[in-house]
Amino acid sequence: MIQVKNLSFSYTKQPFISDMSFSVSSGEIFGFLGPSGAGKSTLQKVLIGMLTTYQGSAIVNGVECRERTKNFYENIGVDFEFSTMYEKLTAKENLRFFSSLYEKKSRPIEQLLEKAGLEHDADKRVSDYSKGMKARLNFIKALLHDPLLLCLDEPTSGLDPTNSRVMKDMILEEKAKGKTILLTTHNMQDAAELCDRVAFIVGGKICALDSPHKLIMSKGATTVTYTWMENEEHSASCPLDCLSADEQLKRLIAENRLQSIHSSEPTLNDIFMDLTGRTLL
Repeated sequence: MIQVKNLSFSYTKQPFISDMSFSVSSGEIFGFLGPSGAGKSTLQKVLIGMLTTYQGSAIVNGVECRERTKNFYENIGVDFEFSTMYEKLTAKENLRFFSSLYEKKSRPIEQLLEKAGLEHDADKRVSDYSKGMKARLNFIKALLHDPLLLCLDEPTSGLDPTNSRVMKDMILEEKAKGKTILLTTHNMQDAAELCDRVAFIVGGKICALDSPHKLIMSKGATTVTYTWMENEEHSASCPLDCLSADEQLKRLIAENRLQSIHSSEPTLNDIFMDLTGRTLL
């Protein structure tokens, strides 16, 4: 679906995106992770044809992005971080208007509103919507024309846990239909849960690219921590793959003296810190 080779872009004389190369398969959720200002949103703008003065090649659905025509957008849905709705129109009026811009037949608007939990607010002006409601409405707007590629920029930003779960379930539902999804985020939990592969972007460059699981496992074995009482509380840790060699743990288990035991594995943020010395947040 996407093939990027030696991509570079700059707003000024200083390089902003430098020599990026990667590909995204059809039906894949591919995440761009990095701190604010790393180049994630700029890269997405190149891939949706908003920025065309780049060097190198960026091919999306068989089309070089700088050469895109109107038809290019018939198979691309975009959900920006901030609402692009007309505030004085109702949700339903907005969706009807935006669906009219495409040649493809629209997905049922009432059904999309129901999926997003907005069916009872369909005739309410968008200006009266909360931030979370606007985020969900903006997302289903990107689904109207049933695109092959979805570009999502911080789709769960500012959402409470319940609505964040609704959003993520809808994203996974689109993946199950075979859609390709680009997810731009600095939320490592979303990326680990949703993405088949992620690219760490820092300073306009990709510094790592793999599945979340493989990146996490590259840091080393999971650590097991346990506690027990002996006059006062004590704790100890050992790597998961060395448990059988921990004589103290075996003795405590045999004597039924463990108070707690739990495992912890590194997060994507830990990996990002190791590779870049910076945090995702």
